[in-house]
This record gives sequence, C-alpha cells and structure tokens, in this order.
Amino acid sequence: MLNIKKYVSEKKRLMFFLIADTTIIILSFFISFYIRFEFNISFYKTYINTILFNVPLFFIIKISFLYIFNVYKMTWRYICLKDVSKIVNALLLSEFVLIALIYYVNIVKHLTIISNQDQILLLPRSIIVIDAIITLILIFSLRILKRVYIEQIRNLKIRNECNTIVIGAGNTGEMVVRDISRQKESKFKVIGFLDDNTNKIGSYINGIKVIGETKMLAQIGDKYTINNIIIAIPNLHHKELKKIYDMCRQVGVKTIKIVPRIYDIDNIKLTVNSLEDIKIEDILGRQIVNIDFKDIETSLISKRILITGACGSIGSELVKQIYSFHPIKMILFDIDETDMYNMQIKLEKHHSYIDEHVAFVIGDIKDKERLAQVFNFYKPNIVFHAAAYKHVPMMEHNPLEAVKVNIFGTYNLAQASIKFGVEKFILISTDKAINPNSVMGSTKQISEIICKALDGTTKFISVRFGNVLGSRGSVLPLFLEQLREGGPLTVTHENMKRYFMTIPEAVSLVLQASVIGNGGDVLLLNMGEPISILYIAEELIKLHGLEPYKDIDIKIVGIRPGEKIFEELFNSDDIITASKHERIFIIRGGFNMSHIEIEKMLNDLNAKTKDMLHENHDLIKKYLQNIVLK
Repeated sequence: MLNIKKYVSEKKRLMFFLIADTTIIILSFFISFYIRFEFNISFYKTYINTILFNVPLFFIIKISFLYIFNVYKMTWRYICLKDVSKIVNALLLSEFVLIALIYYVNIVKHLTIISNQDQILLLPRSIIVIDAIITLILIFSLRILKRVYIEQIRNLKIRNECNTIVIGAGNTGEMVVRDISRQKESKFKVIGFLDDNTNKIGSYINGIKVIGETKMLAQIGDKYTINNIIIAIPNLHHKELKKIYDMCRQVGVKTIKIVPRIYDIDNIKLTVNSLEDIKIEDILGRQIVNIDFKDIETSLISKRILITGACGSIGSELVKQIYSFHPIKMILFDIDETDMYNMQIKLEKHHSYIDEHVAFVIGDIKDKERLAQVFNFYKPNIVFHAAAYKHVPMMEHNPLEAVKVNIFGTYNLAQASIKFGVEKFILISTDKAINPNSVMGSTKQISEIICKALDGTTKFISVRFGNVLGSRGSVLPLFLEQLREGGPLTVTHENMKRYFMTIPEAVSLVLQASVIGNGGDVLLLNMGEPISILYIAEELIKLHGLEPYKDIDIKIVGIRPGEKIFEELFNSDDIITASKHERIFIIRGGFNMSHIEIEKMLNDLNAKTKDMLHENHDLIKKYLQNIVLK
C-alpha cells in the first residue's frame, strides 16, 4: 500500500524545488544581462522584448532537462559526485539546445518578419555563457544550503541529543560520525574521538576533534556528561574491549555501542542503525583475526556452495559470510522448515536478487535419495558440513540419534560428494572429539575418521574448534534465561573451563582453513586461553548492572553426563604443525583407516544398532567407545 505521508512529503519537496529553480532560472537570465552590460540598466529599453520572449523558452527547456535527469528525485542529504554530474550535464545540454533553437533554427528571425512593431533582437552569445554559469551556481547553492541546514543548523535544535564519545578515529569511526551528522534526529551528539594512535591526537575528523588516548575516558567523563560510547574498532581483542567496558562503567555511561562484524571488506557500509549493543560474547570472545579475504574470495567466487545445517548457529554465520564473497550459487540445506523460512526473510531484507543466488532446500542428511536429488540438480563444487547433533547431555540420552546423524549422515553426505564430483568437503568438528567420553564427542571423532579415509579426488578437510559464544544451546543463552527469571545461574563445576570464541571469528577462521587445508587434513583453530564458566556467569551478571551472589546467586550443580572439566584440543600422540596462518594448526597422526575399513566399521555398527531398542543406551555407547579406543 502506498504510504500517503511519504507521497505528500515527496510532492511538497518537488513543488519547492520546481518553484525555487524557476525563480533561479528567471533571475539568472536577468542577472546575465545586467552583468553583460556592465550593471547599466539602460539595456532594458533595447532588449525588453527579447528578454520577455526568451524567458519562457529558458525556463521550459532547463526545467525539462533537470526533470529528465532525475534531479528532483535526489536525496540531498546523501549527495555524491554522480549526482553533481547529473546536474551539470542537464544544464549544459539545456544550454546547447537553447543555442540551437536561437541561432540555428532562427526562430527570432521569422518572428521579426511577422512583428515589425515589437522588434525582437538576437541574444548576445555572451548572455548564454553568463546565464549558464549563474544558473549552475545558484542551483548548487540552494542544494548545498539545504544540506548545511540538515547537517549543522537543525542539529543544534534537536533536544534529544546526548553527549557521545567515539573510540577509534579510523575509517570506521569517520563513517559512523558522518552518518550521525546526516540523521534527521539523532540521540548521539559526538563531542570527541579517543584513539591510541598519538599521531591522530589534536586532529579533526568531520569537524570533531581527536581529544586523546582511550585511557583519558575517565578525565573526559569528569569534564563532560558522557551518556554514550561508540566503540568504532572492528578488530578489537576481547581483553582490550573488557578494559574499555570497565572504564565506561566507572564513568557511568548508560549506553555502549559497538560496530558489527564486517563481512565484506571491500564494500563496508556502516550506519548508526547498524551499531550493536555490547554483549557478553564480545567482552569474552572477540579476538583479532586476520583473514586473507582475497584468498577466500578466489576460492568461493565462481563456485556453487552447499551448506548443511544452514540455519544453525555456525551454518547461518557461514551463509552470511560466504554470501559476501559472491559465489555463483549457495544451496542452503536444513531439516527445519521454520528456521529456513526465517533465514530467507533475513537474506531478502539485506540483499537483492536472492532467488538468483540462493536455493533454500529442506532435507535430512540421513536421506540418501534426497541428497542424490539435491547434488544431481545443483552440482555443488564445495560442501560445508555443519549439520550435527551437538548437545552433549542430550546426546547421552539419545545416542542412537547421534549415531544416525553425526556418523551415518556424514557418511551419506561424503558419498554423495564423491559421486557427484564435489571438489572440497569441509567438516565442522569439535574439541570434544579428542579423547571423547561422551556420545557426541565419539560420533564427531568417527566423522573425522570417515572424512580422512574418504579423501581422494574430493578433498576432505576437518576443522576442529572449541565452543562458540552465543550458539543455540550453549551456556550463554542458558545463563540469560536464568538471569531473566531472577536466578540462580547454574554452573556444573567451579573449576570447569572451556575454549571460547565468538561465532563470526570462528567462522572466518573456518573459511580461511578451507583455503589452507589439503585433502585429509584435520585443522585446529587457536581459540586463545580457556575461560572459566564461573567467570562467565559472574561477568554476565555484572554486565546487567547487578552484583553476583548478592543480587543474583550462582549455584554449583555438578557435572552432567558426558562432560569434562577441561577440554583437550589434540591427542598426546598427535603431531601439531603450523600453517601459514598464525591461528590455524595442522594435526598429523591419529586414526588412519582405509575406505574398505570404514565401510566394514559402518556396516558392523549399522548391524548392531539396527532395530536396537531405545533403552539400550549403554550398549550403543560401548560400541562407540570400542571404535574410538582402537
């Protein structure tokens, strides 16, 4: 339905500029005579009929060309060089048309034969040139004054602005400040930048001064009432972010915003609306990850990419990041129709031509026939396999389903990849696959073994990493739900630690690993130092302005089935070698099974688990342990 308010606003703007430009064109024409005859008004006696005859001609032709070149559809708050060239071209072409009409068609000459009493003289050539210059200057001046009013004068009148400090005086900070200046109404009133690059201190960016280093925030807070902080540094380690966050809280800042993860390094578009509230995963897991975007783009840009588990935490992030590298086609494969529908809505909201580049496929990796249909139709070049059952305690209660999905599902997908000529298959694995004492960990280790054994024409690469902060079913969503209910937050063991990374950083490294890895490789992502789960609970409570153990209690409830106090990243007999990326390591050693041995193992496991009763949990776990302990 047409937005009536927007329609009326656009019509009002069109009428304003039409009236203003008409006035400018008429005024320019008279001024050009005034200048041509050296400010002597006696020229009116001679040229009055010529002026009156030509004014409508100038007005009609110039307005027509401005309209044809869509000048009246421009949004002057976002004027660019392309828009400026449109105005110049419109006015220049209109002047050429006027010259053609006046001097070559010679309308004036024919009219003077008809009307001898009211003589109409030919326009002096200099009048055309002077008029063109004056019209151009005045039309631009009108637009520039409107933009100055929008960006400067009106901003002074806005009552709901709040004092804001931008941390980071680089390109990102400049983009954020520029967008704030363009806002009709903004709650951010930037009073200064802070940056740890001492060379920038004292300089001005978009009229805003770089006041000093980040550590000066407390001093700035004493001098001004700081309501908002915008952290405009995309690649910031979580330890540095934690320091900034603590300083903000000491100053009493109400709102802390941070720029989002940048997916497309060559097409960065940051606006105020894209700023995010700082989250616990940023404080605990944001890390500096240097990615070779060109290498990744080269490997993906001309490919058809299939992503299983595309609507999960890792899968959906793979979709976002891979899409920014412009593959020919992305085939999103998932069993959940509702999540797939929501994924489609999100992609359509932010991207054009989704139907051409993305296929949304509902299916189950346990279904061999469905996989064959999909592979035969779309013919993917690269497969990212993120579909899996991953919740450790839940799989302890449902081991047979873990076997079906994590083991046989992976095998089905791997076989389809080989049959239909997939170039590269990337398995998303986990640190729980090392010395597993859980069903989930055992099934993921077996999936790694399968991929290693099947490596050949299709290159199979396994990428192993620890926990990702904020993924569905992980500790953070659980803590947040408990916090909303008033506590207590439940921790299984006071000494329990895990390796953590935010989802965007982990997926960026997965993409980098997919380029670095060779067939049969198991790649390990460096997740940094392990973090105490108890510490996460305490920090989350503080982030919400509460005090641990006083406002919200933390309760130790005991280790759940299949859990370890510490997770391992490799076996003691594994050989760890460095790759060309400092955050990615190659693991050599471990299981080496042939294709025939894999088939024998899977046939045996299938025979043992087929028609098995749901209650036989322990027997299934025993079978899995026998495989991984061989």
